[in-house]
Amino acid sequence: MDYEGQICRTTMERASYMLPVAVGCAYNKCKFCMLFKHLKYRELPLEQIEQELLRVKQMGGNPQRIFLGDGNAFGLSTGTLLDISGLINKYFDGTHVINMDATVTNIAHKSDTELIKLKDAGVNCLYLGIESGLDDVLKVMKKDHSIDEAYEQIDRLHNSGLNYAAHIMTGVAGRGRGTENAEKTAEFLNRTRPESITNFSMFVHKDAPVFKEIDAGNFEPADELECLREERRLIELLDIDGVLFDGFHDFIEVRIRGTLPRDREKMLAKLDKEIEKYSAMEPVVAYVEESLL
Repeated sequence: MDYEGQICRTTMERASYMLPVAVGCAYNKCKFCMLFKHLKYRELPLEQIEQELLRVKQMGGNPQRIFLGDGNAFGLSTGTLLDISGLINKYFDGTHVINMDATVTNIAHKSDTELIKLKDAGVNCLYLGIESGLDDVLKVMKKDHSIDEAYEQIDRLHNSGLNYAAHIMTGVAGRGRGTENAEKTAEFLNRTRPESITNFSMFVHKDAPVFKEIDAGNFEPADELECLREERRLIELLDIDGVLFDGFHDFIEVRIRGTLPRDREKMLAKLDKEIEKYSAMEPVVAYVEESLL
């Protein structure tokens, strides 16, 4: 497979066949994100997508679970997404599950009828970068939605029969606001009922726009100990039966995962061990110094 840029997909899709349908992210304004800043967004032609499907078919592939890349594939027009679904069915036998990343605004730009058509065509789950349950944090980080807009569009999504999975970010509210952010984010998730939750503890990359906010004194990052405590409070409050949770603190190599509520106590115990460890250390902040541009 020819792939331009960094391959980026949630761990929930690690076993899926990843089909590129675009390069970069159509939005690409989130202040913390560096995944697509070096790329100029463009949609891939259907002819190129079909060639990739043919390549996999000729190699004997017949994937049943397919993830469309890149940054927010649900931003493609409904017609294009239906064409891609048609090509998938042309080359691969059987029932297919088609998942992809999306923004809240992507959903808002599609009618109820379009959402139902996409569901009928095999689209199943959209991965949404919710990040935080606090409106002021979403505004500072230049997310493309407010909390009320997210509630409205996820309700529409569920009414059409589609599912959603949440991407969130401990530390995104800044120093001293971890507990507040955990509680408001848990409130949002408990109401909107995602089928899975992936937490990426915030990296502060020197090339990211948020770094300028730090230099200007407008944002103070949380250290990893506060992020661990924030994640603990979040897991305590989550009340979604059977939800998969996968939490990453890559900078300090800590990962918390399990199914709630079944694994809650085990997850909290692991967090308690890490909290005790980092409580005895100098504060660690996830700064990434090397340039990605």
